[in-house]
Amino acid sequence: MKQITVILLVLLCVPMQAQKSDENLRNLQLAWQLINTFYVDTVNKQALSCEAIVSMLKMLDPHSVFIPAEDVKAANEQLNGNFEGIGVEFIILNDTLTVVNAIGGGPSEKIGIVSGDRIVAINGENMAGIGIKNSDVFKRLRGEKGTVVNLTIHRKGNSRAHEFRVTRNKIPINSIDAAYMLSDKTAYIKISRFAINTYNEFHENLEKLTGNNPQNLIIDLRGNGGGYLTAVLDIADELLDGGKLMLYTQGNASARKEFNSKRGGLWENRRLLLLIDESSASASEIVSGAIQDWDRGIVMGRRSYGKGLVQRIFKLNDESEIRLSIAKYYTPSGRCIQKPYSEGEKQYREEIANRLSHGELMNRDSIHLREDLMFKTLKHNRSVYGGGGIMPDVFVPLDTSMITPFYRELFSQGTFNLFMAHYMDENREILQTLYPDFDAYSAGFNADSEIFEALIAEARNQGINTIAELIAVSEPFIKIQIKAYIARQLWSANEYFRIVNQSTPIVVNALELVEDKERYNDVLTEER
Repeated sequence: MKQITVILLVLLCVPMQAQKSDENLRNLQLAWQLINTFYVDTVNKQALSCEAIVSMLKMLDPHSVFIPAEDVKAANEQLNGNFEGIGVEFIILNDTLTVVNAIGGGPSEKIGIVSGDRIVAINGENMAGIGIKNSDVFKRLRGEKGTVVNLTIHRKGNSRAHEFRVTRNKIPINSIDAAYMLSDKTAYIKISRFAINTYNEFHENLEKLTGNNPQNLIIDLRGNGGGYLTAVLDIADELLDGGKLMLYTQGNASARKEFNSKRGGLWENRRLLLLIDESSASASEIVSGAIQDWDRGIVMGRRSYGKGLVQRIFKLNDESEIRLSIAKYYTPSGRCIQKPYSEGEKQYREEIANRLSHGELMNRDSIHLREDLMFKTLKHNRSVYGGGGIMPDVFVPLDTSMITPFYRELFSQGTFNLFMAHYMDENREILQTLYPDFDAYSAGFNADSEIFEALIAEARNQGINTIAELIAVSEPFIKIQIKAYIARQLWSANEYFRIVNQSTPIVVNALELVEDKERYNDVLTEER
C-alpha cells in the first residue's frame, strides 16, 4: 500500500496542466510506473520503451516507424547520398573477399586497388577461408572519414602480396543509374532514388544530354521507391513551366501547403515520357502525378505503388527517431496518392501481390477504377483516377514470358552472380583487350553457347532443376543478362542498362511512342 501511495504522489507532483491532460496518457504513465516498481523480474527499460513506441506506431499507418539510435545512420545513408568507407564493391568468392569494382573517385581507386583484387587481410586480421559474411566486411571496411584501414591484397598474376593503406572518406551513392542517348532523337535517364544529390546529378546529366540536341526525353522511374521531397520538386520544376502547382500536402493537424514551379527549366517544352511500375512510390508518384495532371507528358507502364504519406522526423533524447506521418500528398488535380491502409498492415503489404493474382499487372481492364474518385487533368480535361497510386496513360503489362521457374532459381539462389564472378575473374583481361571501349563491346560481343552451357552445368551442380524446355524459353533473356553483367563489370551501371534496354519491351515501346509526334499528341489529348 505504501508503494502505491508513492507512485500516486509521483504522479501528483506533475504540473496541474499535465494532470488535466488526456486520461490515456496518464494510464500509460501509470503502467510504466507499475511495471518498473512491482514487476517480478528486472526490467530492460530501454527495450520496454522501444516496444511501447513501436506498438503505438503500428496502430497508425504502415509508414510511421521507430528507428533505434544504432540504426539511424544506416537508415539515412541511401538518402544522404553518401557513406564513409574505402569505396569498393565486393563479392565473397570461394570464401575470399574479392573486389568487384573500385568506385570512381573513391580512396581505393586513387591508391590503385582494382577489380579482381583479393583482400586476404584487414588490419592484419585474416579474411580468407574463415566463412566471412557481408556484414563482417561492412564492419571492418566502413568507418569515419579520415580513419585508416590497412589491406593485404593478392592480385592475379602476381605471386607476392601487396600492402595498401587506405584512408576512409565519403563515398558517393549515385541516384542516376543511366543517362545516355537512346537514339539520335531521344535521351534516357534512369533515376533509382531521390536523395540529397539527385537533383544535381539529374541537372548535370540532362545538361550533357541536351548537348546532343534531343527532341525527346524518357525518364525511367521503375522501381524507384522515392526519397526526399525537395529533390523531386526541383526535378519537376525543370520539366514544368513557371507558376504551376506541382503538389500540395494536407493532414489532420497540418494545414494545406502548396508547392509551385518557380523558374525556367531545362526541359519545359520538348516531348517527355515517364516510365513507372508497381514499385514506383512516393517521390516517383509526385513527379508522375504533376506531369500527368498538367498534360505535360505521357506516363507509361503500370499503376504505381500508392505511397503518399508525408513523414516528419522527430529525434528522441537517445538519438533514436520517430518518423511520423503528418500529412498526405495530393496531385495538382486533387488526387490523393496514398492507397488505403485501414484493413491493417498485412493487407497493405500484400496489395501488390493481390494486383498480380487479380490480373491487374497483366491487363488494364482488370483494374477497378472508382468513378467517385475521377478527376480531370488541368489542360486537356482528360479523366484521371484517385484511390491510390498513379494510373499510367499508356498501360504496359508485366512481361513474364521468359521468367520460368529455372530462371527464378538461377537468380534467387545467387548461382548466376557467382558463376559470372568466376567468369570475370578468369576473363577480365582478355575482354578488356578485345573490347577497348563499350561501342566495340556492344557490337562485337554476344553470349555464345559455350558460356551458356557452362552456366547451365553450374546450375545443375547447384541442384537447380535444369528442364530443357524451361531453359529454352529463358535462354534469350539469360544471354542478355550475361552480356549486361559483363558490361557493368567492365564499365558501369550505365552500360548495363544500355544493353538491357535494347530488348526491354516497355523501353522499346516508349521510344517508338515518344518519337511518333502524332501518336504522342493523341495520347495527351484523348479522353479515356
